[in-house]
Amino acid sequence: MKTKFLTASMIAAALAAGFAAAPAMAQPGPYTVYAPGAYRQVQTPGIDNAQQAVSDRIQQGLQSGRITPSEARMLYRRDRDIQNREAAYKSDGRVTPQERQQLRADLANLSAEVERAIANNRNVPVVEHGGRLGAIDSQEFAIGQRIDEGVRSHRLSLQEAGRLQAREQAIERREAAYRSDGVVTQQERRQLRAELTALRDEVERLINPRG
Repeated sequence: MKTKFLTASMIAAALAAGFAAAPAMAQPGPYTVYAPGAYRQVQTPGIDNAQQAVSDRIQQGLQSGRITPSEARMLYRRDRDIQNREAAYKSDGRVTPQERQQLRADLANLSAEVERAIANNRNVPVVEHGGRLGAIDSQEFAIGQRIDEGVRSHRLSLQEAGRLQAREQAIERREAAYRSDGVVTQQERRQLRAELTALRDEVERLINPRG
């Protein structure tokens, strides 16, 4: 219970810091978008910190078994949607107070949903999913997080991230189709692992290009 309130306080503090940041005068910051003829720089540190806190909390819930893989997949997808909306707001070189307020509200709602999922599963024991594609689920989540890290560090463009996420979602749909009859064959497992390995390699290639 203390951990829950502490995490909520951290997220609230991060959001409050974002509210205090003045949007009118853009200063050089970690997020840079290209505009014709110039680089425009937009800072939303409070919002960025709150996004990281929510993402970390999802990962904690997943690792402790209090968030199921399917719940985590949905929560991460919502987290990415908020990131994409933030990037769209930043694309003209500024973020209005109304846009900041919308992002803060979206993150607060997502944080509350994460905490509800953790609370609902608080008494659920941690179960190895080895017989239910556990290694594949783990690889999917690791790739999703790596894409998120690439976007946050600006080593992946929004276009690259969108393309990678579309590939990841296609693999997830194929996995769901394989699961639908209650049996996943060894050949299907090999196919999923091969596709995920190729996707992981592509993510790393884009994040760490070799000169």
